[in-house]
Amino acid sequence: MSDIEIAKGDDFVVVGTDQENIEILKGKRILIVDDEPDILETLIELLDMCYVDSAADFDQAAKFLSKNVYDVAILDIMGVNGFELLKMANQKGIPAVMLTAHALNPDALVQSIQTGADSYVPKDKMADIDIYLAEVINARNKGIKKHRNWFERLKPFFDRKFGPHWQDKEKAFWRDFNKTGTVKSSELQDML
Repeated sequence: MSDIEIAKGDDFVVVGTDQENIEILKGKRILIVDDEPDILETLIELLDMCYVDSAADFDQAAKFLSKNVYDVAILDIMGVNGFELLKMANQKGIPAVMLTAHALNPDALVQSIQTGADSYVPKDKMADIDIYLAEVINARNKGIKKHRNWFERLKPFFDRKFGPHWQDKEKAFWRDFNKTGTVKSSELQDML
């Protein structure tokens, strides 16, 4: 992987080389929740520079969230009630990255953003999880609650996966998102 830099405006963060991402993640506490054991194992291996708690179901994840503080949570959507876990993470101020395969669709993407996810990553892109986590942590360290690096990076993937007019169903949402890269606080309050 080469240097990656996306910096357009205040809601973007600069992400560096693999080594810089490793340094950002080194020693961070990460919660990973997924009902697929191979996904948990792969993520644990990819994030060996972090302190990781992993859960294969909602109940175990809820216990971890109630007892611990994390720098970021990686939440599957299907099989573990990921949107409820996302709400719990939001209440504790824990940034969350939604990681999904079965819920990879425009509606789940919009719901993830509206519910407060910091990023929405297809499992197809799991090998780059360090980039997405480093962006989230870097943004939060700079006081940026929502950034859109992940979306700029993944939009070509979404366009291929969902088709050319996939954003048409939620035009107003995407117009606001593209203008600001953020979700209105009133939208978040409505979701909570």
